[in-house]
Amino acid sequence: MVWALTDSWTIARRDFARWARQPGPVLAALLFPVLVVLMFGYLFGGAIEVPGGGDYREYLMPGMFATAMLFGIETTMVAVSTDAARGVTDRFRSMPMAPSAVVAGRSLSDMVHSVFGLAVLLGCGLLIGWRAHGGLGATVLAVGLLLLLRFALLWVGIWLGLVVRGPESVVAVQILVWPVAFLANTFVPPETMPAGLGAIAEWNPLSATVAATRELFGNPGAGGDSWAATHALGLAIVWPVLILAVFVPLAVRRYRAA
Repeated sequence: MVWALTDSWTIARRDFARWARQPGPVLAALLFPVLVVLMFGYLFGGAIEVPGGGDYREYLMPGMFATAMLFGIETTMVAVSTDAARGVTDRFRSMPMAPSAVVAGRSLSDMVHSVFGLAVLLGCGLLIGWRAHGGLGATVLAVGLLLLLRFALLWVGIWLGLVVRGPESVVAVQILVWPVAFLANTFVPPETMPAGLGAIAEWNPLSATVAATRELFGNPGAGGDSWAATHALGLAIVWPVLILAVFVPLAVRRYRAA
């Protein structure tokens, strides 16, 4: 276990060093969610009615926090796929290191990146008028749920990065991320969608985290009449745990077999 942790930290340090040498993609990934916030908050927000009333930008921010955690799948997938295409992953596999260290090190470095990204987005929210009204404990729990979602989704990204081959496949997966983000309660209430789409949106794992964080932050749009809405906090824990239970073994097995 000690060697596995040491090897994982070595892989994570490699990623940190690459970020220092090539900061452009890292900065772009950090600032892209800020651009989306500005577009929806100031260009489209005036046309969207918040359930129960309230400021749309306060309704929007919990959805954007969770969406930023989802967008991290693309960053992870591209990095893992690039290493595999360049033969870096094969080089690691030939070294005397723990088999889980490559994927574990990637998850560690990406979680650090996600913490910085969430901090940037929280700062952006404060600048445009968003506030957390639920108290310190509720705010910390909300941030914890967001990072739990990111930790689960990054293992999806690691598995996809090991599975997909070629830039065409990567682009196809990147495109599919957007429907998952929009088919949720992130930007508009599910009640405004057609019945079938609204039901899918309510059971989207992203929606559970968004609804739970809205409630914990004390922002508009929290609550609802459906079972998924009334049990959002529990689902915000159950969904990431289920995703981890499925994709951690898949990612490790795929790395060993590739």
